Amino acid sequence: MINLAVIELKDIVKYLIKITLIIVIVVFLTKFFSGFKTKLNTEKNPLLECLDTVVPSISTVNKKETIIAETNKMEPLKMALGIELGVIDSLEKNGTGIVAEANNEITNEIANATSENIIADGEIQEAETGLKTEVLKNNVPEKYTSEYNGVKIRNETDNIKLTEEMLVPNVNINTKNILIYHTHTCESYTPTEAYTYKASGNFRTTDLNCNMVRVGRELTKYMQHYGYNVIHDETIYDSSYSSSYDRSLKGVAKLLEENEDTDILFDIHRDAIGDSSYAPTVKIGDEEAAQLMFVIGSNGGGSEHDNWNENLKLAIKIQEKANELYPGLFKPIILRDSRYNQQLAKGASIIEVGATGNTMEQCLVSMKYLSKVLSEVLK
Repeated sequence: MINLAVIELKDIVKYLIKITLIIVIVVFLTKFFSGFKTKLNTEKNPLLECLDTVVPSISTVNKKETIIAETNKMEPLKMALGIELGVIDSLEKNGTGIVAEANNEITNEIANATSENIIADGEIQEAETGLKTEVLKNNVPEKYTSEYNGVKIRNETDNIKLTEEMLVPNVNINTKNILIYHTHTCESYTPTEAYTYKASGNFRTTDLNCNMVRVGRELTKYMQHYGYNVIHDETIYDSSYSSSYDRSLKGVAKLLEENEDTDILFDIHRDAIGDSSYAPTVKIGDEEAAQLMFVIGSNGGGSEHDNWNENLKLAIKIQEKANELYPGLFKPIILRDSRYNQQLAKGASIIEVGATGNTMEQCLVSMKYLSKVLSEVLK
């Protein structure tokens, strides 16, 4: 019995020593972390500060925790209740407002971004007049057979002899609508960083941002700015190149049925020369623009085409004004035997915009100056 009592006493002493050590460690750690936490609350943590800014309810909790740390007088249950009630109070007061305000900010940002994009995409810089122009040298000589008031015409027909009367631009055209389309939709230009595309052929692509549709969109934008009603047909008609004119004939005829009193049809192409060596360019002020060219069809090949002379007269009238405002913007007009679907209206023409050696940027500049010319002629 005595031995047992001695053993138990030793054990008790050991346990007392262990408990004392544990208490000392706990007290030390409590004081250490208490001081560390107070320092954290005194010197605001950047992460907490960020969260405080974003979520007011967290800010409320942090502030209440700071008060708790400083006073250290609240009972555990009251402390918990204080924190929870603070969160609930913050949510009741601010929760709906936070969500609504956040939604409003997001909506406003989207609206502003959309507005900025619209402004950027639809930005209009009207072409100035009185600028110095210079045709840059290229490797294709200029040829023509007739001339009227500075407008040059190259007659490539077999049976039509142009007279002075045929060239006088005394035309009466309905300007209610302007129809723009692209028989050779997929024609494209020398790629640039801004206009790089996946080719579907030699200088051809189905990417509407890099083919003739993009050029048509630019002309449409400017003409609408000048107050004209423009129908822009973005249909790809040359998925089969050989039958492209047959398909565009059907498409345009349908559009004319839907849009009465439409005399003006612009079929926007580029020159068919298929390498990058030819880039007809005119410098207007400080900008380089791809040169333009009217191609006018006729009944010279034997097909019925009663409107060809009126089409030619309108082209001459437009080019007269272009020569006045921006000499060199247009190359000589070409008159050919084929009709090119121009029998559909008395103000129809092909406008070739640059060639394969030109860039899309140069062609878009051309549309700015062409639209200025057209707005002066058609008003």
